[in-house]
Amino acid sequence: MRIDRVDLIEIRMPKADPEWRFALGGKPENHGFVVRIVADDGTAGLGYCADAFHYGVSFGGLRGALEAFIPRLEGRDPFDLEAIMSDLDAALYGNLQAKGAIDVALHDLAARSLGVPVHALLGGLVRETIPVIRIVALKEPAQMADAAQLLVDDGYRHLKIKVGGDLRKDVARVRAIRERVGEEIHFTIDANQSYSPKEAIRAIRGLEELGIDLVEQPVRADDFDGLAQVSRAVETAVEADESAKSLPDVFRLVQMRAVDSISIKLMKLGGIHPAKAAAAMCKAANVRCRVGAAVGSRIVNAACMHFIASTPNIDYACEVGEFSRLLNDPATGLEVERGTLRVPSGPGLGVALRQPVLAEA
Repeated sequence: MRIDRVDLIEIRMPKADPEWRFALGGKPENHGFVVRIVADDGTAGLGYCADAFHYGVSFGGLRGALEAFIPRLEGRDPFDLEAIMSDLDAALYGNLQAKGAIDVALHDLAARSLGVPVHALLGGLVRETIPVIRIVALKEPAQMADAAQLLVDDGYRHLKIKVGGDLRKDVARVRAIRERVGEEIHFTIDANQSYSPKEAIRAIRGLEELGIDLVEQPVRADDFDGLAQVSRAVETAVEADESAKSLPDVFRLVQMRAVDSISIKLMKLGGIHPAKAAAAMCKAANVRCRVGAAVGSRIVNAACMHFIASTPNIDYACEVGEFSRLLNDPATGLEVERGTLRVPSGPGLGVALRQPVLAEA
């Protein structure tokens, strides 16, 4: 079997709430590509990537990278994942999101050709479901409490609350949500780099009385020493997200013991293969890890579920339900049920393109 062609399908996924934002800003839509790798026997694998301004990834940059990669894919054996991804690394440094879409599509293609789910290529099942944590966007306290209640009414028991670097208002936001949803709901706080280390310590200590499980990226992404300072000063577990944007970053964070947990994002790291390497580093260093926000199509969330299903040391709820707040998803076959997501059981990723998208390809 050889790769015959690679289709790039431009996708715009508007947010159901165009005012959705976090501490670093916001935009009204998710703009990216479905990557469809087609073998000479007609078998096709799907990947997906989208722009991400807070990681410096533009739509034009994705297009340029993917177009540069296509000639390096045509005629290759899709099972030669290591060689293919090494060639892409040699061709272009960075743009891990574009590489991640190709990595996922190759996994999907290989698994579909064998008639097995992707997790069968990754070590098999260690779990079939995972609790989903949903994000509460940054707004006024009462608005955030309303949004949180809607999610709880839908069956979610884990919420990630966005905060913005204003200590008093952030405490008011979390307090309003806690008073609305009660004591049984699990809270993660995500500051998206909006505090200095000392401010973060004050904020976390002020929030701990409200019952929080985890604080994500309280300080600037490049301030590894600041992360370590915060981690050592508070009782609550501290997690790196923007700081963990590559495998060398993950290695440095666990080597320093700068954080208690790593947010592993498949597209941020470059796909399933490097995500497995990141999880292995965390396991070796006895650092927690979980899957962070996979904002985009069901394609990438399905890939996350196969990774989660085959990775024993995933810890805590994962952010694999944010496709629910996006419109015009090109794929079907994945739905959250009462706050829980189940790994797809069909061949490959277990999701399919909607017919109009397939016709465009």
